[in-house]
Amino acid sequence: VEDSELFAQLLEKNVGSRPKGKVPQRGDNVRLVELANKNAVEEAERVTSKEEKTFGALNLLGKMLAMDPPERIESFDISNISGTDIVASMVVFQDGKPRKSDYKRFKLEGLQNQDDYASMHQIIKRRFAHFKAGDAGFTEEPDLLLIDGGIAHANTALQALQELGSQFPVFGMVKDDFHKTRALCTDTEEINIAKERAIFMLIYKIQEEVHRFT
Repeated sequence: VEDSELFAQLLEKNVGSRPKGKVPQRGDNVRLVELANKNAVEEAERVTSKEEKTFGALNLLGKMLAMDPPERIESFDISNISGTDIVASMVVFQDGKPRKSDYKRFKLEGLQNQDDYASMHQIIKRRFAHFKAGDAGFTEEPDLLLIDGGIAHANTALQALQELGSQFPVFGMVKDDFHKTRALCTDTEEINIAKERAIFMLIYKIQEEVHRFT
């Protein structure tokens, strides 16, 4: 087997014992090798297809939003327990996949009562004030901001960015009667994503993740 010595060293390092390689010529062991090869090919095709679908969805999303395909998407959500313990969260999707090392959770400051708009304004302003200051953990620049809560929340985020002199594409996530995102919106347009399954599934995944994390 080609590179058998390298494979043996790798397995020894990870498993703790040195294997012996065999090349079966007949019988059940040959069929097992053939099955393993078949499974490996199918898995490689599955992973490749998944990658292609993800990048295809990002390309389509960019076209729908009249922008380049977004590589880094940041999504923000607000949560509270009976109007207290207000928490805001940011999740990051890089190339269509969660990038959990960049997730952030913020405890809101100076708010005595539940106010989702004031909370969103504060969290966006804090995130991008850190960005402008070059603070560690906040230096990555997003391509797209998705705000949970629809147009009013998105406009609140835009206002916070304007106060900082920053500019990033911002869209609100509009929910249907079943609490699933059906459209992305700005104050001038609403873009229906329900008919584009690849886009719908990507946005749905982002929405569910920011809800879960918050």
